[in-house]
Amino acid sequence: MSMIKRRIGFGAAALVASTILAGGALAQGAGPFAGGKPLTMLIGFGPGGGYDTWGRTVGRHIGKHLPGTPNVIPQNMPGAGSFQAASNIYNIAPKDGTVMAIIARDAPLGPITGAEGARFDPLKISWIGTPTTETNVCIATAKSGLLTPKDITEKTFIVGDTGAGTGTRSYPKALTEILGMKFKLISGFPSSSDVFLAMERGEVDGMCESLDSVSGKRPNWLKDKVVNILFQGAAEPNPELKGVPFVLDLATTERQKSEIRFLYAGQGIGRPFVAPPGLPSDRLKMLRDAFNATMKDPEFIAEVKKANLDLEPEDGEHLEALIKQIYATPKDIVDKIGKLIQ
Repeated sequence: MSMIKRRIGFGAAALVASTILAGGALAQGAGPFAGGKPLTMLIGFGPGGGYDTWGRTVGRHIGKHLPGTPNVIPQNMPGAGSFQAASNIYNIAPKDGTVMAIIARDAPLGPITGAEGARFDPLKISWIGTPTTETNVCIATAKSGLLTPKDITEKTFIVGDTGAGTGTRSYPKALTEILGMKFKLISGFPSSSDVFLAMERGEVDGMCESLDSVSGKRPNWLKDKVVNILFQGAAEPNPELKGVPFVLDLATTERQKSEIRFLYAGQGIGRPFVAPPGLPSDRLKMLRDAFNATMKDPEFIAEVKKANLDLEPEDGEHLEALIKQIYATPKDIVDKIGKLIQ
């Protein structure tokens, strides 16, 4: 073998060796979290509410299921019912798997209904999963004297509102028109916890909020009848709420039912975790696998139970398919609900 050939052979061998070593380093977690880089967890609401609880609970466990076991840094980014966090994920956050977010279950309805500030495309965003599906309950303090859905067709129901894109605003606004209910919204609350305090102070009569948020933040309210559940809304009635009217059953026409189904589509989305669009397939798989593993993590499950939260997870593929189904809703229904909830 000539000297030139020997040199070429040595160079090729060195290149192969360096490639193998680089691949080994990547497999050991160098990847997106090289050099101790953390995972940033954006939370689309202020501290203390249900989304904040879920975001921080998942954040305390998901890092150990990611390559390199990165630290997870929760960052509250309230604004416009989580549109700000969703828009940040879609337009600003790096597409390398180092940033994810929890956004409002109803936020995906924002772009299709033309809501102001919804600068993201749910059909392109990366859906990671949800730890639970939801039941929304409209609750009123016992002191308000409101007991049934019929009561709020006859008397004004003053409710707290945590912003556009949330059920606290969307459901009361739309149901006022669809079913003739007399909701009056008081806006400006950063999170559901702030509305709960306002209810205790007698500043508002109640709110429309997820059942797990009510149970988690005020576990005695339902048991001690501090509040009354006027009705529930979800993909289907919650078996734990026997005897509580289901919102779909309050409709008297097929058109009303179609409108209410679209309005409450977000309940099947639950507490969605998302990541930027256009993630490399290996990074999307990394986040989805870590999320799915977290849902089965015994320590995570124990913490969820201790917080009185319902664990009924769905994976990212399920959410992605659900979003496509929602975006196939007839335009006339979308347009009507979009105008009602703005």
